[in-house]
Amino acid sequence: MVKRLRKLVAVILLILIFFITYFLQSNFFTWFTIGDIQPNLFVIFILVIGLFAGKKLGIILGIIFGFYIDLIIGRQIGISGIMLGIVGLIGELLDKNFSKESRFTIMLMIAGCTAIYEIGCYIFNVATLEMNFEILSFVKILIVEIIYNLIITIIIYPLIQKAGHALEDTFKTKKILTRYF
Repeated sequence: MVKRLRKLVAVILLILIFFITYFLQSNFFTWFTIGDIQPNLFVIFILVIGLFAGKKLGIILGIIFGFYIDLIIGRQIGISGIMLGIVGLIGELLDKNFSKESRFTIMLMIAGCTAIYEIGCYIFNVATLEMNFEILSFVKILIVEIIYNLIITIIIYPLIQKAGHALEDTFKTKKILTRYF
């Protein structure tokens, strides 16, 4: 019962953090752009959830938050939901194969997930909205956004670690196998 309550409180806090992230993304970072390019805080947020809380929560919250973003901001409903769900899944897959204790590893994960998210959204938009396929401008935007996300990751890394370990303690069970000789 206490474990369920802790999980419920953690999910409510994650929803609250999402709205704070949404506020930062839509208001604060519109003032601080690099070449009119903003960071994508949602990719960082969902990746951290996927890495530390597990793929079920990462995928579910990625899809829900992505659909919310699409309803408020997007031109098409579903693209951000699908791509953020994929980022949550990738977070769990990376958790099994790589260490989360290294700042460099987290930065590589965020760079990779930012690239996957943006390339996926771009392909969906080109295919469904009949946009022109402009590879050079897209690559420029992608590189600047990855660098911007990495700068933010460097700044908030201690917060990512602290919040991540709290999520891990809440959502992941520690399986200790003991052997008797």
